Amino acid sequence: MKRLILLSLCSFLFLSCVTEFFFRIKPGKKENGQAPVERYAEARPNIADRNSLTVSFYMNEIELDIRKSFLATEAQVFTALFEGLFTYHPLTMEPMPAAIEKWKLSDDKKTWTFTLKENLRYWNGDALGSEDFREAWLSVIDPSGEAPYSSLFDIIEGARDYRLGKTTEVSGVGIETPDKRTLVVRLTSPAAFFPSMLCHHSFSPIHPSMLKRAKWNSAPIISNGPFYIFEQSANKLVLARNDLYWDAENVKLKQIVIKFSENGEAAAALWNSGEARWISGEVNFEVIKDRSGIEVNPIFATHYYYIRSAHEPWSNHKVRRALALALPWQEIRSGYYLPAKTLIYPISGYPEVSGISAADVKEARRLLTEAGFEGGAGMPMLVLRISPGRESERIGKLMSNAWTDALGIKVKTEVVPFPKYFDSLKQDNYDVGFSTWIGDFADPYTFLQMWRRDSNLNDARYNDSDYEQLLERSMSEDGEERFKTLSKAEKLLLERGTVLPISYSYAVNIIDMAELEGWFRNILDIHPFKYLSYKNPEPLPGVVLLRP
Repeated sequence: MKRLILLSLCSFLFLSCVTEFFFRIKPGKKENGQAPVERYAEARPNIADRNSLTVSFYMNEIELDIRKSFLATEAQVFTALFEGLFTYHPLTMEPMPAAIEKWKLSDDKKTWTFTLKENLRYWNGDALGSEDFREAWLSVIDPSGEAPYSSLFDIIEGARDYRLGKTTEVSGVGIETPDKRTLVVRLTSPAAFFPSMLCHHSFSPIHPSMLKRAKWNSAPIISNGPFYIFEQSANKLVLARNDLYWDAENVKLKQIVIKFSENGEAAAALWNSGEARWISGEVNFEVIKDRSGIEVNPIFATHYYYIRSAHEPWSNHKVRRALALALPWQEIRSGYYLPAKTLIYPISGYPEVSGISAADVKEARRLLTEAGFEGGAGMPMLVLRISPGRESERIGKLMSNAWTDALGIKVKTEVVPFPKYFDSLKQDNYDVGFSTWIGDFADPYTFLQMWRRDSNLNDARYNDSDYEQLLERSMSEDGEERFKTLSKAEKLLLERGTVLPISYSYAVNIIDMAELEGWFRNILDIHPFKYLSYKNPEPLPGVVLLRP
């Protein structure tokens, strides 16, 4: 979520450059012994236009292995191919029961017992049971796999120790399968948000034949979602409806064609020609002929820089705080439609957290002196890592100048091209980087869990006992009390100079809402494919519409 689910760097740079433009325009079961793939091979040429939807996403290559994926485009594709115990409501993003018939929570709220629906199957007809969930989850937390989202599973008893290699016994992980339809999950502490987390694609089942496959992009994928991959090439996926899906009767589309556009001009051409009815990602809006389909909405995502704590002196929170206070924040955030002083986008019930709104050079210098580096003396060179683009280069220059002029710190700016940039953030040879994070579910924890010391999403290498204690305390709390504790944890990230928020993100899509239904603006910008369909055409006044 859907995440991150990380927002594509190219998407961010594109949105940053055209913010002003956007808000200037005012646009107007096996049957007869035959598996689904064989039946669609025969039926495909006759699929009517209203049974097929073409969409355009940015990016030429995606990772189809749900254990290795972390990009927003991949999360959207997975809403068609995979489904876990719960799924997202298309409007509210609240968890909805999917593969389960019912569930029960123990009195101590730490043991969840899920009962799967009867006769669940993969698209090829193979039965799907509780063991498929258990083996898939264990595969994600396998220490040798280095799955980006494996630390999400730390909430499960024994999962963290197994993931970190502290134990090699899977029997110690709190996932049990008493029978084919029952999955029992024991948590380390109560977690009211667990169903929301289970919507994430990392918690989907995996067909046994796929568990040991090293590459998923080169062979047919056996999945359990409302659609399956019928055809695959470097720049296109053709998905066919899975008639063995438990809710197939409510999946209206028979086919989805996903085209991966190389640039904004190609995406715009697909829209202008009428071939694609939903465009997501980079597009050249200047050449779009019909702008009535442009949809812009804020989402649960934030663009931020961060200061790594991997090495001294950056591991000293006074030094990080000094760096944060020396920055010209008003200038850095200028031009953004949704400037951000905090990491977490404001949501209902979450306390307001104060962030840095303006520079305080005097206090920055005092903190640096207190840390033993008066006037920057003795400070090593700071390595700032950015990606090419006008906006990142603009902010990088402002940061570099401020740290050099105000604090006497030498700065080296490294420009790493996309898509290598995200991989470079896992390296240990830089001090400041930036990213955009889209929440995987609508809860502050999806942002805060990234900064835990053992999280494999913790590129900042943040390690703070006070922070860990707050997150641990929140796990046994609920409602307003829990949100208050989480807000204190966020405040620590801000006050100790770990996170430097720039702006909240918004999603930009082009979609014909008059023609399609089941697509809604929502805070995660995830739009499950199973709900999409064409609206029934309405006749003009005085005209009778004859239906076949």
